[in-house]
Order: sequence, then structure tokens, then C-alpha cells
Amino acid sequence: MTRFSFEIHKKDGKARRGTIHMERGAIETPAFMPVGTAATVKSMLPESVRATGADIILGNTYHLMLRPGAERIAELGGLHKFMNWPRPILTDSGGFQVMSLAKLRKMTEEGVAFQSHIDGSRHMLTPERSIEIQRLLGSDIVMCFDECTPFPATHEQAETSMALSMRWAARSRAAFDGSAEQAGRAALFGIQQGSIFEDLREQSARKLQDIGFDGYAVGGLAVGEGQDAMFSTLDFSVQMLPADKPRYLMGVGKPDDIVGAVLRGIDMFDCVMPTRSGRTGQAFTWRGPINIRNARHKDDHRPVDPDVESAALSYSRAYLHHLVKSEEILGAMLLTWHNVAFYQALMKRLRDAIEKGRLEDEAALIIETYESGDIAPL
Repeated sequence: MTRFSFEIHKKDGKARRGTIHMERGAIETPAFMPVGTAATVKSMLPESVRATGADIILGNTYHLMLRPGAERIAELGGLHKFMNWPRPILTDSGGFQVMSLAKLRKMTEEGVAFQSHIDGSRHMLTPERSIEIQRLLGSDIVMCFDECTPFPATHEQAETSMALSMRWAARSRAAFDGSAEQAGRAALFGIQQGSIFEDLREQSARKLQDIGFDGYAVGGLAVGEGQDAMFSTLDFSVQMLPADKPRYLMGVGKPDDIVGAVLRGIDMFDCVMPTRSGRTGQAFTWRGPINIRNARHKDDHRPVDPDVESAALSYSRAYLHHLVKSEEILGAMLLTWHNVAFYQALMKRLRDAIEKGRLEDEAALIIETYESGDIAPL
């Protein structure tokens, strides 16, 4: 098998139903990647994550380089063996976390010097070091190093940020190609930047294609611009990317965000929302999110959502309410499992709709039901 290929089976409008083929397994698209920040999808066993239908998970370069360290993970056999996840892993570049979490950071043309948010230790993250860390982790899909442009940004600010990211993308490509082991097995994705400005998104897309990548991500969205602005940006930015390569929308998102992005041609997603929400008592259902902490659930014998297959299906809302209010670990485990299962069920429903050529109708039904509100209390 080739190290990486993308096959499109069916198109429905701008949406695509496809398969990414990799050595460690196939990824059915559109796909949602649960986030395994620190070599774990929080509150879940790897086997449980796979049982929900997940084909791939995401690991975080910044967190893993700080603790336990990329070199240590490599000595222990790589990230897949370390966390007992034998299927594909995508690792982000670490750039976003440096900007959002690190202390006393200083950005230059070379990269970003920063202090760890954990212990204050000093580090330098460059395109070359980011690629090296991802090689040590054994990543299957490697992301190039970039700056996530903050929002709001002026056109001038966004242009300067995008241009730097494109120079870093070229250096990431060179570093990736310089590692025979990495270039022979993994795939490298470029990241389009340019904030909400069409001309900058076009410049970025052209530069990335001149460099050449296995897949292309849309970065710099879901950073506070709102859904309308995100969708209007996707309306022009997605179609600027190669039609025969996977398209990945980074850090998205809510279920209705995902539905809208699939309609606009996005193939891959990641977000901490299903896992983070599960740990704080929020559950996603086909009729919208619910807060299991609310008193209305304390005597409800029904499951969170009878149409979502997960371990939580065997437990009542009343019991989950009790667990969450009592701060029992099992509550976070069950709600996280449920949420990840819901997201995977959503992706399968979208894939099936594309295959049948009825995505627009199915998407409208999903959104209408999702916005209708939770079932009435007993």
C-alpha cells in the first residue's frame, strides 16, 4: 500500500465522500478526529475511542514536547505504542498552543522562543524543530508549522502573519523531505491562512500549492469570528484548495459547524468540544446539547439519547446527573464516550447522505432537529 492516498467515491454538491488510505489504516471521510492532546483522549480507553467509529485521533506537539518529551516517547517506541493506538495519528504543529498557552513568548523569523506554561522552562520552536518532534512521535499526518492569525486582525496584520506562515511552510516541507524515514511513511499537510480576507486566502492557497503538500488545512478560523463569518470564509477559501487532496478544517467544532463545513467541501475535523463537554456535564444529542447537571434530569429514567450507541446508553439521566453532581469520575467517562459516539454517528450520517446524493435535505433535517430542543422532561 502507498503511504498516503485520497480516493473520492462520491460528490454531492461541494461535499465529498472519500477514503484516505494510510499504512496504519483507512480513514473514511468526512471524518472527525477526537483530540488526544497528551497521548490520551481524556476519560476514554483507546479501545473505547475506536469502538465509537473513530479512524484517527489527534495528538499535540506542544504538550508532548514539554511532557513527557518527544525524545522519551521515541525511545519508548513512538506515540502509537506509547498510548496503545495502532491506527493513524495526526499531530498539530504546536504553533497554536505556543501562542495561546506559553509564557513570555517572542516570535521572530526563525520561530518562537517561549517559556513552558508548566514549569517555566525555556524552549525554541521552529519549523524544523516542529517537524523533528512530529517525526520522533511517529505521526502519520504531520502539520507544517504556522502562526494562527488572531481575530480580529486588520488586512495588514493578516497579510504579515500569512506571509510568515508561508515561509515557515516552505521550511517545514524542506525539513520533512530531509528525513527519509518521515518522508517515506508519513504525509505532510499545509495550512492556509489569511483570516477572513479572500485575497489573502487566495495568495496563501497558491503559495502552498507551489510548495506541494499531501493535504491542505484551513487554519485561522473558529478563533472568535462567529459561524456566519466562518461559513462565508469557507465559501471562497475551500474551493481554492486542490480538489484531489483532503481538506481539513482545524479546531471545528460544534455539530452545526461541522454540517455547514461538510456542505462546503471539508473532509476532516478536530475539536476538544465533545471530550471537554463530557467532563463538564454537557451531552450532545440529536435534539441539541443538554446540561446533565440541571435539576430537570435528577428523576429522569431515560437515557441521554436513545439513538446514540455508547456505554452511556445503559444509564439513566438521573444516574448521570448524580455522578456529575457528585464529581464521580464515571460521569465524565460515560458522557465523554457518549459525546464522541455522537460525533462519529453524525459523521456517518453525513457520509451516508453524500453517498445517496441527498446531503442538502439530510443536513437541513439534522439542523432542524438539533435546534428543536431537548425532549420534554417527565
